[in-house]
Amino acid sequence: MTTTSTLDRAGAVRSGEELDAAAVDGWLKQQLSGLQGTPEITQYSGGASNWTYRLKYENDDLILRRPPNGTKAKSAHNMAREYRIQRALKPVFPFVPEMRACCADESIIGAEFYVMQRLDGIIPRKNLPRGMSLSAATAQQLCHTFLDTLISLHKVDYETAGLTSIGAGAGYTQRQIEGWSKRYRDAHTWNVPKGDAIIDWLLSNLPAREPLCVTHNDFRFDNVLLAPSDPTRIVGVLDWELATLGDPLMDLGNTLAYWVQADDDFIARSTRRQPTHLPGMLTRRQAVEYYCSRVDWAPDNWAFYEVYGLFRLSAIVQQIYYRYYHKQTRNPAFRNFWIIVNYLHWRCRRAMKKG
Repeated sequence: MTTTSTLDRAGAVRSGEELDAAAVDGWLKQQLSGLQGTPEITQYSGGASNWTYRLKYENDDLILRRPPNGTKAKSAHNMAREYRIQRALKPVFPFVPEMRACCADESIIGAEFYVMQRLDGIIPRKNLPRGMSLSAATAQQLCHTFLDTLISLHKVDYETAGLTSIGAGAGYTQRQIEGWSKRYRDAHTWNVPKGDAIIDWLLSNLPAREPLCVTHNDFRFDNVLLAPSDPTRIVGVLDWELATLGDPLMDLGNTLAYWVQADDDFIARSTRRQPTHLPGMLTRRQAVEYYCSRVDWAPDNWAFYEVYGLFRLSAIVQQIYYRYYHKQTRNPAFRNFWIIVNYLHWRCRRAMKKG
């Protein structure tokens, strides 16, 4: 068990998102022998989809993940699937936390959940932890390590790892466009665009080539853990709920949709959730060039992957806003997400014109 103090800490559990501590504790002690004491439960503020809690026992340190309350896509927030993917990946991709237990019985806390070993480290969120700074050279090295880790995932032999069942195979690209289009339309509210022109453009510009690999589909700086002693070394990759067998370039497009650089406009900068603006950090274009220089599947037209990543992000943001709009969550951070959706569609249209 890791005992080194981490720079990433959980805080008080948000109102309306409390766990039934007695129920969780009782179930866990049936699954994991030797747990001592009653867990101290705190909640991580990062992430707007699944809820993530720390369960600190006298002799163990665990993380519990569960889906949010409210309406959700049928295929989303599948805790058992996320658990199985990480358990299968662990032997061939060392950045995955150790899986400890999975509960499909929704009567325990009102939803399925899983528990994993807590990794100790630094999560590079919007702002670096107090007292931590990166030189331009170190920031660039971290960027390279970050992209190298994504490339390492994309090069995993998914057949040997026993992961052939996590995706449907050929036709992934079109399924993703159709799937995210449906999710966006199902979560539509009066104050965001319909998105029909973007959807039609994506379906009309499907790439001719479709390489398949294990894709994370939420690979961001704030989903990785850095070693406390060396902030350029990644020790963990988190949040695998969207992982599947898919196109690696679409995975990169997803990553760069979140990538806010120093010279972006005010609205983009206001949405920043990771330190990609720091001196030395690569621009989105440089990140694409670095990635493509190290793989065999460089794009014929990057515009498709850029528009896909931005539109997909707009669907994710809109799904979250939809829950807030219908009072299924009270988190005030989601109040203005509709503005972000409008902005992302503007970015899509601009990229379509360039492509």
